Amino acid sequence: MASRSKAVNSQNQARSSGTSNVRAQNTESMSKAIAQYTLDARLHAVFEQSGESGKSFDYSQSIRTPTQSIHERDITAYLSKIQRGGHIQPFGCMITADEATFGVIAYSENARDMLGLTPQSVPSLEKPEILTIGTDVRTLFTPSSAVLLEKAFGAREITLLNPVWIHSKNSGKPFYAILHRIDVGIVIDLEPARTEDPALSIAGAVQSQKLAVRAISHVQSLPGGDIKLLCDTVVESVRELTGYDRVMVYKFHEDEHGEVLAESKRADLEPYIGLHYPATDIPQASRFLFKQNRVRMIVDCHASLVPVIQDEGLMQPLCLVGSTLRAPHGCHTQYMANMGSIASLVMAVIINGNEEEAVGGRNSMKLWGLVVCHHTSARCIPFPLRYACEFLMQAFGLQLNMELQLAAQMSEKHVLRTQTLLCDMLLRDSPTGIITQSPSIMDLVKCDGAALYYQGKYYPLGVTPTEAQIKDIVEWLLAFHGDSTGLSTDSLAEAGYPGAATLGDAVCGMAVAYITKRDFLFWFRSHTAKEVKWGGAKHHPEDKDDGQRMHPRSSFKAFLEVVKSRSLAWENAEMDAIHSLQLILRDSFRDAEASNSKEVVHAQLGDHELQGMDELSSVAREMVRLIETATAPIFAVDVNGCINGWNAKVAELTGLSIEEAMGKSLIHDLVYKESKEKVEELVYRALKGEEDKNVEIKMRTFGTEHSNDPVFLVVNACSSRGYTNTIVGVCFVGQDVTGQKVVMDKFIHIQGDYKAIVHSPNPLIPPIFASDDNTGCSEWNTAMEKLTGWTREEIIGKMLVGEVFGSCCQLKVPDALTKFMIVLHNAIGGQDTEKFSFSFFDRHGKYVQVLLTANKRVNMEGDIIGAFCFLQIASPELQQALQVQRQPEKKSFSKMKELAYICQEIKNPLSGIRFTNSLLESTNLTEDQKQFLETSAACEKQMFKIIKDVDLDKIENGLLVLEKEDFLLGSVINAVVSQVMILLRERNLQLIRDIPEEIKTLSVFGDQVRTQQVMAEFLLSMVRYAPSPDGWVEILVRPSLRKVSDGTLLHTEFRMVCPGEGLPPELVQDMFHSSRWMTQEGLGLSMCRKILKLMDGDVQYIRESERCYFSIVLELPIRHRAPKSVVD
Repeated sequence: MASRSKAVNSQNQARSSGTSNVRAQNTESMSKAIAQYTLDARLHAVFEQSGESGKSFDYSQSIRTPTQSIHERDITAYLSKIQRGGHIQPFGCMITADEATFGVIAYSENARDMLGLTPQSVPSLEKPEILTIGTDVRTLFTPSSAVLLEKAFGAREITLLNPVWIHSKNSGKPFYAILHRIDVGIVIDLEPARTEDPALSIAGAVQSQKLAVRAISHVQSLPGGDIKLLCDTVVESVRELTGYDRVMVYKFHEDEHGEVLAESKRADLEPYIGLHYPATDIPQASRFLFKQNRVRMIVDCHASLVPVIQDEGLMQPLCLVGSTLRAPHGCHTQYMANMGSIASLVMAVIINGNEEEAVGGRNSMKLWGLVVCHHTSARCIPFPLRYACEFLMQAFGLQLNMELQLAAQMSEKHVLRTQTLLCDMLLRDSPTGIITQSPSIMDLVKCDGAALYYQGKYYPLGVTPTEAQIKDIVEWLLAFHGDSTGLSTDSLAEAGYPGAATLGDAVCGMAVAYITKRDFLFWFRSHTAKEVKWGGAKHHPEDKDDGQRMHPRSSFKAFLEVVKSRSLAWENAEMDAIHSLQLILRDSFRDAEASNSKEVVHAQLGDHELQGMDELSSVAREMVRLIETATAPIFAVDVNGCINGWNAKVAELTGLSIEEAMGKSLIHDLVYKESKEKVEELVYRALKGEEDKNVEIKMRTFGTEHSNDPVFLVVNACSSRGYTNTIVGVCFVGQDVTGQKVVMDKFIHIQGDYKAIVHSPNPLIPPIFASDDNTGCSEWNTAMEKLTGWTREEIIGKMLVGEVFGSCCQLKVPDALTKFMIVLHNAIGGQDTEKFSFSFFDRHGKYVQVLLTANKRVNMEGDIIGAFCFLQIASPELQQALQVQRQPEKKSFSKMKELAYICQEIKNPLSGIRFTNSLLESTNLTEDQKQFLETSAACEKQMFKIIKDVDLDKIENGLLVLEKEDFLLGSVINAVVSQVMILLRERNLQLIRDIPEEIKTLSVFGDQVRTQQVMAEFLLSMVRYAPSPDGWVEILVRPSLRKVSDGTLLHTEFRMVCPGEGLPPELVQDMFHSSRWMTQEGLGLSMCRKILKLMDGDVQYIRESERCYFSIVLELPIRHRAPKSVVD
């Protein structure tokens, strides 16, 4: 129900629908706004013609006058007056300078006096005036102030540095400098600052943030689901912050008129709560300006305005849209004076608009309303306090947006529930049941009456037209709107219905849905004045005031005049509900049996519907394919919490195949105990339609390849709906954060030196930055440099809110800065935040999406001294892109691919070797052959184990799980020796063995394959670097026993010895000291040393005058009694 009726004008709310969609609704909203501009401009022209005082301006009459044509010249003049008025308020002064040269191109007439630049009483011909067109603006202020101005002029987002604290060079007076860019230069608004302002104890921006966060915390602590409570709390908070006599929340309705929803005021003032106002009270041009400059202060509406002097070379008057000092329009100041308000502060409340309105991928912003402050005397609050209010408004907008979404969801649930019950009635009873039973169609949307016109019979409910009148309406609909599927209007008179006058005030608005060409559903609304109530005790029908003067009461009465023949507008959500019911009823009525009073509805599919089902099936199959092959882990459960969906990625991560996963309980079988309660809550909420995002869960793994190590996923829980739109389960879309989780947990719980971890070159260390207690950046690690493109030297000392994130790292939407500010200040206040969704643009304009964790930072005494922030890259693909963006790392990535290929392909021939060994074991073998086969099997096991270790994170971080079993030490020694024999022969080296025979048959308990891997690596290194030819390598074993409480340990020293200089120095460096290995051999030695430490062993490399050797010490429990010679 979207296309506008031909019979209505620009003010009309009639909509005749063939299609109903968001884009059409948005187009209509834009048409209203454009039409409102014309009306605003006409009012402005009438006011301008009424003389300087505006005394002859009859506001109420102007509102009621039908729209007249107005020349485009007048509209241009009106907009120019609003945006380029050429005057400022006298509570500050203004200078505009050229951005490149710092030369003054405009200044306010009071700037010289305010800055102390007025010439002496006796003019001096030798000393020209300091401030004039062309003056270097830096020369007007102290040297330190000039430096701050230069810094601000060079900033990418100059407004994020506001306010800049500067001093006049002549007088030394302090000023808040509030800067913004315009088409011809940079405007500097200068507001005198009192030295006793608390905001001056530290940077003004930081103080304003702290003021805002306190108020924001109060707002965020409110229970959800109560917009009235939210608005009441905001007006109280703003009044407490600012001290104004009256603070109101003013909401714009869909038809552009306004309403006071909440109010906090001085006890003796007349209340305005509940008042409605015509759309012209807040002109569209002003609304546009509020989206650009969200806080607007008028200090004294009686004050004389100050003209702006500008360079004659400028093509047009200076644009003052973004100026904090911009003078108010005369029409507005008269309005303020009439209502006894001398000063005001007005703040925009911005929420997210429809996705269809978004431009260039950016979310659209909608002006939901205003927070309006009035004072009965002149009042000026400093910029930092106004800045705090702006932050509070952004938080209010965010909270309000969530509440509106929640309300929309609740409304949708109510509509769905009502539709379900109505459909059930249709299936069980005659169609008239939706009128005669409860719930009825009146429960679907807010209305005063409803009716069913079915097979020539009329079934009314509530306040409705008579049967004769409804038949007349039906004939009018068929004649003028017969080609549509329905119509909605808030004024039947303006929609062109000839009999509207006979209906009176009782029926003004109507929504109608066509079921068939002769069957209709109607909803009716009475006139708006019935819904509008005066909110204060002083309201009385006999109360009078001067209707010609612009005053809230006059506006209210003018509004009632405008809407007395109009109902409340039909909201888009209401029309969608009606349209949905219409579709259901059309299908039901089409197959109803007219001859039977108790009609049975048969659901039959036509050819086009079958085709639609085929299309849906095709889409569903494609969706299933995309989910199954997605690179993100995705799984789903039914209403009982049992797995009914399990894609390839989650199978890979957990080691549990799709077939094995199906039917298992997610809560009892697949997640760790510590995650059970969290997952239960996720499932419970999602089954109610409440979806959660970015929740971390700990999942079990299965199979030998995963060593039972947990997998950490950050998941979004989504409600799964069936074809009837009922919830049939929950779908989880996740992200694997296991590697980062390990490092993050270690970091968060460490109590020692932060810097050692922050600046570690370990690639597993996430991007980290830190804040001092004033939100200045105190740490910025290597990973942050890589992620953002900004070096540590460039960032340290800058303000994280505004300078770092805002100017250096630009944000996509303004509200993102407010959210980040809240998270940071909460951490500094001791309240940690985990996995906050955050995004910004890096130095090169690349969009970066991360999850932010902010933790308090404490000193040795336990005092909070700032915050530590960790960034978790939002996707593995993005993390990989960041790792390979530099050319050397691309080469490394290529090597990783090669390694992954080798590890995969080598498994096949190894399987063949294993099978061949198994065949040989079943044949008659000599003892020597059996030993050879055993050694071969041990080497093959070692190779499989190494292939599984391609991800070295577990070894690096000490998380490798050892697989312990009983084994013969002799078997390990044989396998180790076999791995060096070929190289010994190639290099013509002799192997000397000094190994007690008794030890070879000793059974010990430990990880055989890891022990074998470590010994082989150290022995091979000695073989590689022993002098050749005619050199030698010795393996020497020295065992001893050590009694412990629960048994006996075999303490063994293994020595791998060779003559000469031995290993190159860089190899030893790689093994013992480097975090970034330089050689493959060094990596192998380093990993083996770490594996040995996991087995509670140790290794040393010793170089003597004529030889060198590895000394490896390892203790293993003995399972059987040791031979006597070992004990000796």
